[in-house]
Amino acid sequence: MMRNILLGTVFLFFTYVITGQKRAQNSRAIEFPMTEKYWESTTDNVEFITYKSVSAVKSNNDRDLGIMLKDFEFINGTIEYDVEFKGRGFPGVDFRVDESGLNSEKVYIRYFGTPNDVVRTTLQYACVLDGVNMWDVSDEYQAAASIKEGENWNHVKLVVHGNQMKVYVNNMQYATLHVPGLEGRSKSGTIALSGNVIYANFKVIPDATEDVAPAPGYDPTYSDTRYLKKWMVSQPVDFPLGKALMGSIDPRAPGLSIDSTLYNSTIEWKPLKAERRALVNLTRLYGGVDRGHRKLVWIKVTISSEVNQEKRIDLGFSDEVWVFINGEPLYEDKNHYGS
Repeated sequence: MMRNILLGTVFLFFTYVITGQKRAQNSRAIEFPMTEKYWESTTDNVEFITYKSVSAVKSNNDRDLGIMLKDFEFINGTIEYDVEFKGRGFPGVDFRVDESGLNSEKVYIRYFGTPNDVVRTTLQYACVLDGVNMWDVSDEYQAAASIKEGENWNHVKLVVHGNQMKVYVNNMQYATLHVPGLEGRSKSGTIALSGNVIYANFKVIPDATEDVAPAPGYDPTYSDTRYLKKWMVSQPVDFPLGKALMGSIDPRAPGLSIDSTLYNSTIEWKPLKAERRALVNLTRLYGGVDRGHRKLVWIKVTISSEVNQEKRIDLGFSDEVWVFINGEPLYEDKNHYGS
């Protein structure tokens, strides 16, 4: 018999990304002191100072600062800097920020005032697509890190080569985080820093990639046939907050039906192949959603079975999901955290 599964998901993510410009590189280490000569302020709370005898930058209030490296294009190489924590938050670096400022690769530290070197959520990588920080579908790209409190520098180093990256925090002999497949859309761009912290001693060594290979590394889902990877997808439609997917109860028949304005025979379908990690990335396909709005997308797959049988389906999602099998509702759930 044939069984059809339809999954509808809505993504509402928001982030702040910083724009950049371009400048030619060379293979030597390039130092960028924290001064207005090299950095452009992208928030109104940036204060360039001399701190511990070096040029530094800090937020002059309790909000995150934002600065962007002027006239520089980063493709591959090493990025290093020192950061001192002065408040709770998520200090981080964006690299390969494209000219639109909406696409980049992002690495940040979570600091809540009590460092714990075994908590795997201390450090995270996530790509930014169309202004959407994909942190909540990037669980694999988290790691524990030993960080220092008080008036102590934390030294951070990123080694980037093609599709892979290693991140070092304080211990330069051991990579804290290894990302085998960078998932951003842009392959080159400028660099930006953010957070309620103090930054200093920033430098870039173009093309210094150490032992990091450029080709994507191992994807544990690649050969795993248990994942559903070939889908059909609809175009997104407006789905206002508060609107229900299911229509009213039909007095002539039991049960609920899908609102016919959201799912009907006029839907146009196109193929969609899951990417690394077997992720169906609707944000990459259709972009972000304006604040206060949401959209609905349907995806479907046909599963063939020679006999009637029960099977367990595991799925992850953000922000809302409805699952139907042979037109009947099977599962519904919501996860609006961080939306």
